[in-house]
Amino acid sequence: MVPVLRERYNAAFSRKNYEAFLNDLNKSKIFSLALPISETPLFLTDDLTEKLIDASNKIIAQMQTDEFKKYSEPAVPEMFFVPNEDEHPLFFLLDFAVCRNEKGFIPMLIEMQGFPSHFFFMSLLEEKYRDYFPIPENLTTYFSGLNRSSYRDLMKNILLDGSDPENTILLEVEPEKQKSRAEFGCTLESTGITPVNLSSVIKRKNKLYYKKNGKEIPVHKIYNRVIQDEVVRKNVQFNFKFTDALDIKWIGHPNWFFKISKYSLPFLKSEFVPPAFFLNNNFSIPDDLENYVLKPLFSYSGQGVEIDVSKEMIERITNKSDYILQKKIEYSPLVLTPDGFLKAEIRMIYIWPFRGTKGVKIYEPFLVNNLVRMGKGKMMGIDFNRNQTWAGMTAAYHALTF
Repeated sequence: MVPVLRERYNAAFSRKNYEAFLNDLNKSKIFSLALPISETPLFLTDDLTEKLIDASNKIIAQMQTDEFKKYSEPAVPEMFFVPNEDEHPLFFLLDFAVCRNEKGFIPMLIEMQGFPSHFFFMSLLEEKYRDYFPIPENLTTYFSGLNRSSYRDLMKNILLDGSDPENTILLEVEPEKQKSRAEFGCTLESTGITPVNLSSVIKRKNKLYYKKNGKEIPVHKIYNRVIQDEVVRKNVQFNFKFTDALDIKWIGHPNWFFKISKYSLPFLKSEFVPPAFFLNNNFSIPDDLENYVLKPLFSYSGQGVEIDVSKEMIERITNKSDYILQKKIEYSPLVLTPDGFLKAEIRMIYIWPFRGTKGVKIYEPFLVNNLVRMGKGKMMGIDFNRNQTWAGMTAAYHALTF
């Protein structure tokens, strides 16, 4: 993106250094890497950084309205409705494809999530890029005046809020097998919050427990990383119901996973949002299906997304209310590498704290960090970019003024 920085980085790059970088990342965590890491970060121009922030602000403003609250109420399936919903999401993720129009590069929203991200791993990744590659001191991956130290302190306060980490668990389906497992290891190292398998949680009346060193530990808070789609798909068996009135506090209430999701896309109106609509909303199949992407509402990591849509594909769907069609956008060649150009997808990571959160003074959604996926395929997920060099997860550096 910034030609002088790109040329300097590519000239200094060596495969040997990259392997040492990956080995160091692996030594820093409890769980090993499961996601491909790109050989390079992204260097954002001020112009694109400003557009990403502008696009995010316009979208978030719509999500804070009474109209959206009413719109999103039916999003949560009855079988997954968790009691004691928080008044707003704690986590807010906006995924933008970097495209191009007559005015230059432009971010286009492809997905949004009211769900956690790679909070602590991204901080580690940024640190290791600096250790092994030429990253100018006047660039950062953080926003809102944060630096590495204050960002980590913020995230620790958000998750623990002064409580004992032993009584807070990171809940996931077989966390040691997940593609996000490096994040779970980083979270444990940074906060003391233990990753716990959903199936191993014990329920007694309305209280939950987990075992640690052979001892039952009461659970007061759950940092929720469980994707309900995976629970259903894998028929995961566990000892409580999410619909139970449990004596616990959710860190990231599960209902927001459904409300801030692909379900939200048809609601949004912006130059940065491709048009989208539900299959069951006075639906008639468009004649130009080649210009649309078919997406299941509540899948994760690109599961079930169809790029090449046909009329027959849509007609075979029996649960049409669980799908949307979204106008297809074209990722722009963006990052010049020794192996050709890469396309990029940038996640803007927001936190929306609650009043009374320890160590926090801002109670509106505010931007804290970013995550980038780069590749050459039709989408930026692993399955579309297997065995490609320079593709994978990375971070975007920008000027310190943002």
